[in-house]
Amino acid sequence: MFCQHFFEGDGSHVALNAFANVFRIAELRSRLAYTLVLLAVYRIGIFISTPGVDRAAMNAFMDAQKQSGGLVSLFNLFSGGALEQMSIFGLGIMPYVSASIIMQLLAVVVPSLERLQKEGASGRQKINQYTRYGSIVLSIIQGISISRWLASLGRSDAGQSGFNQIVVPDDSAWFTFMTVISLTAGTAFIMWLGERITERGIGNGISLIIFAGIVAGLLPNGKTLLDMTAQGAIEAAALVGLAVFMLFIIAVVVYVERGMRRIPVQYAKRMAGRRMFAGQATYFPMKVNTSGVIPPIFAGALLSFPATLGTWFPFLQTFRQGLEGNPWLYNGLFVMLVIFFAYFYTALTFRPDDVADNIKKQGGYIPGIRPGRQTADFIERVLNRITFGGAIYLATICVIPTILTQWLQVPFAFGGTALLIVVGVALDTVQQIEGHLISRNYEGFAGPRGPRIRGRVRVAA
Repeated sequence: MFCQHFFEGDGSHVALNAFANVFRIAELRSRLAYTLVLLAVYRIGIFISTPGVDRAAMNAFMDAQKQSGGLVSLFNLFSGGALEQMSIFGLGIMPYVSASIIMQLLAVVVPSLERLQKEGASGRQKINQYTRYGSIVLSIIQGISISRWLASLGRSDAGQSGFNQIVVPDDSAWFTFMTVISLTAGTAFIMWLGERITERGIGNGISLIIFAGIVAGLLPNGKTLLDMTAQGAIEAAALVGLAVFMLFIIAVVVYVERGMRRIPVQYAKRMAGRRMFAGQATYFPMKVNTSGVIPPIFAGALLSFPATLGTWFPFLQTFRQGLEGNPWLYNGLFVMLVIFFAYFYTALTFRPDDVADNIKKQGGYIPGIRPGRQTADFIERVLNRITFGGAIYLATICVIPTILTQWLQVPFAFGGTALLIVVGVALDTVQQIEGHLISRNYEGFAGPRGPRIRGRVRVAA
């Protein structure tokens, strides 16, 4: 519909006018500028190296990892190139993300944290404080591990494919201390930037920082592909096929991420004072991908443990080499872990019993389903079916780009997990901009006759 309006006689004028609406609101304009400035600060910090690291040797090591397709290159993509520069932002925002996931899991099993979640804004503020403390602890632990890993590069060929350049010329306790302090301070600063963007900018600040880091890695990867195509190392047909396929995958991700199942809920008549209010019909939305990108992240982290431990413990090298050398085994395990974590995380975060109780307390019911236990069972059945479809979708999106790049022999590190994060954050940010425009009586981001940025619905007959 949007394309149809865009190519009509006055379509270009309408599209430009709709886009100009974003800059007509002073508050929205200042929020966008504030967000862009803080993201620029984050990108500048990528090029500030930690003390005691030979950047040239580190770049040579990362180039070797890119050629071999190691896991380190994937971590470098998520950090926006900070690991390649061995920046003070080398840990990125992942310690905060890990601490947030841990707090979500603990809130299910620890009664005191569960009570905090139900206390509203004050409880969430307390949980956020615990999350920050957990991020610092994780940053210190990971900082110690990275300092020891850096010191081993060039001094031991175990697991490094014969790399013999020393990355840390002066390995000492002082280097370890400074590396831990620098990386921890960098993570704390990124965490502060994310919170400021959330409060005074547009969108979720943490998600936008991850988005900026991934997108920043696309330009160098794209330039590398074009250079290799010009040199004849990659066929032009393979590059075009990859581009077309990635556009198709993006369209599929947008289609599924906006999709949801809306369960009809009917509310009975009620009295308020002397007035009788008629019953209302509404819907309870259930997203197709309830677990988001958490299952691929968990699965990738779990499969990275053998590779990481294999570089430190020689007796695990055989297992590591067998896992990395057999793509079918690795991808098969990855698919099974994604499906498992999709059900596991959904079961932890979505409780059909609580949903059924809330509907019952508000005087609502699902047509044809009795309130209480039967409502919870019905929601659970629908949730299990949706989760199965969402898990297959996640596994397919994450595995197919990797298989395709290996088949076409194209060194493109933009995998399915990164694609899910980029598309999801972009959709959420556009939806927030849409909300600002509509709340101020503007036509919206897609124009007066364009579609609203909302989820697709499928209601059972």
